[in-house]
Amino acid sequence: MPIRALLIDDDPRLAELLRAYLAPHDVVMSHAADGARGLAAVDAGGVDVVVLDGMMPGLDGLDVLRRLRQKSAVPVIMLTARGDETDRVVGLELGADDYLAKPASPRELLARVRAVLRRAAPRGPDQRVVLGDLEVDPASRTASVGARPLGLTALEFDLLLVLAERAGRVVPRDALWELAGRGDTAVSGRTVDVHMSRLRAKLGDDARDPRRLKTVRGSGYLLVRTPG
Repeated sequence: MPIRALLIDDDPRLAELLRAYLAPHDVVMSHAADGARGLAAVDAGGVDVVVLDGMMPGLDGLDVLRRLRQKSAVPVIMLTARGDETDRVVGLELGADDYLAKPASPRELLARVRAVLRRAAPRGPDQRVVLGDLEVDPASRTASVGARPLGLTALEFDLLLVLAERAGRVVPRDALWELAGRGDTAVSGRTVDVHMSRLRAKLGDDARDPRRLKTVRGSGYLLVRTPG
């Protein structure tokens, strides 16, 4: 079955270029010329991945991303001329799955599309991880504490899964990003720390005395097997 991609970008020439390149690679790309039409297209269904421009008139890319994440877990690749780390951090914190700076080659975009879809693909039911009252389910890509769903972004889920699969062991900070499948997006250690802080809050940990997700100073992070 073809991959159904949606480009939300106000550049019609880029849309034609990407559509022509991706079609022979089994990717059918539709185009929305602004944020409002892009949101409507996602609402209508039939979208496997969104490629989202960060700089558009009206609703810009970050506004669109905020609204998307309120109602959809569809993978999102930010494609924008704003490529410095601050912009990448903001996009990733808002729930983007990947970030590609313009000008980007269609070939690289195709690789990123395939990568985010591989990460988002459900896994078998036998790979569920249970740590006390914390349950991480790769098949449905959901996590919960007791009966409370955590409502994680795609990136937060991938980071938690890395830690859960290695519970009781320290995961080095510089390896965590790559193990979560984001090694092709360069970020600083501070970005990882920010995501760990957000994840800790969703787990219900006390930031001053966390019992689930611990920082091992100078090394990395550790998810405990049985919270005390």
